[in-house]
Amino acid sequence: MATMTSLIGLINKIQRACTVLGDHGGEGMSLWEALPSVAVVGIVTRRPLVLQLHQTEGGTDYAEFLHAPRKKFTDFAAVRKEISDETDRITGKSKQISNIPIQLSIYSPNVVNLTLIDLPGLTKVAVEGQPESIVEDIENMVRSYVEKPSCIILAISPANQDIATSDAIKLAREVDPSGERTFGVLTKLDLMDKGTNALEVLEGRSYRLQHPWVGIVNRSQADINKNVDMIAARRKEREYFETSPEYGHLASKMGSEYLAKLLSQHLERVIRQRIPSIIALINKNIDEINAELDRIGRPIGVDSGAQLYTILEMCRAFERVFKEHLDGGRAGGDRIYGVFDHQLPAALKKLPFDRHLSTRNVQKVVSEADGYQPHLIAPEQGYRRLIDGSISYFKGPAEASVDAVHFVLKELVRKSIAETEVSKFLVFGGENLCIRYKIKLFIWNHILSSITQHILF
Repeated sequence: MATMTSLIGLINKIQRACTVLGDHGGEGMSLWEALPSVAVVGIVTRRPLVLQLHQTEGGTDYAEFLHAPRKKFTDFAAVRKEISDETDRITGKSKQISNIPIQLSIYSPNVVNLTLIDLPGLTKVAVEGQPESIVEDIENMVRSYVEKPSCIILAISPANQDIATSDAIKLAREVDPSGERTFGVLTKLDLMDKGTNALEVLEGRSYRLQHPWVGIVNRSQADINKNVDMIAARRKEREYFETSPEYGHLASKMGSEYLAKLLSQHLERVIRQRIPSIIALINKNIDEINAELDRIGRPIGVDSGAQLYTILEMCRAFERVFKEHLDGGRAGGDRIYGVFDHQLPAALKKLPFDRHLSTRNVQKVVSEADGYQPHLIAPEQGYRRLIDGSISYFKGPAEASVDAVHFVLKELVRKSIAETEVSKFLVFGGENLCIRYKIKLFIWNHILSSITQHILF
């Protein structure tokens, strides 16, 4: 059987592939939405943060962003700044939100393999710089994640507030009424009023979930300002629970380290259950991309000889089809015949030749051509004027016939293009679109190959 490390690592790869391919969910049953994930509800962010933890066997802790793949961050203050800068790049300097996730990977021997999606915190009112719809926008975004059957909900609530007013718990209860997907987390245990504690919640008497509540103690703002590292912070957290008179008996099941292991184990179980459906969805994506590639045409060769051959073959095919439309093998040519056999004669019959060539008008034109000196024989200039006047009447019907034939020919060209390989390059964008689909196809095939190699049924 595959190990937990390979299973969660595989899901991490698929999530990164989804982000690269622009799959953020929200459009039917996308692969992103089918992937098991742990969504954190109750933290203040303005874009979803996909945090992938990778356990290493040693070395220095470092972080990488998917949008800056060649840059390693060893200063985690710089990581926080990069998250803020990348958020501003999409949302601007305002307090707007975006559903486009930031992908952050952290590599360290001090973490377990786990992926968390940190969601924007629920809010009740719009602050300055935010639209009035921000409350509804955030809730809709958070719901789009936590409503998925494959989503594990990490409901964060501060211990120094009444659990009955927790927005995270309220939302989790609405989308997961059985509590099968919800893990409750209490923060700020060290900030509770003196003489009070959170045992009623942590021991499941105040609000029971199917999974145990976990209490954690995060770094204080003073610790953050002093750059207290996470190892020291976790050590301080362990000491707090081990020496606490209220929580000492729960110390082995409290703290961030225990929570991470608990979530990692549960996520691994969910992934095992979901692998068949993930494989089926990847195969469906591959079939759809192959069908689209067949529709738009496979890419032509890169060398000039192959390209010239392909172009000539397409031109010959187009010429053949276009000729068939004109000569009657396919529909269309009869419309041109109709222009000359019906439209033009009908227009010519309506021309005022009777008036123009009447005896009176002929005499008038010839008389005007005589000038002051009469001729015994009608002058040539008079005939020319009669002929020019008659020809001018032909101009309108002739131009209308040309336009009608031109329109028919354009329609036949479009039909001929649509019926040959030319359409796949002129209509759909051809090579560039084909390359994009080929990249998608390569990524999905690579992922499917990885699943096959790592998962044994």
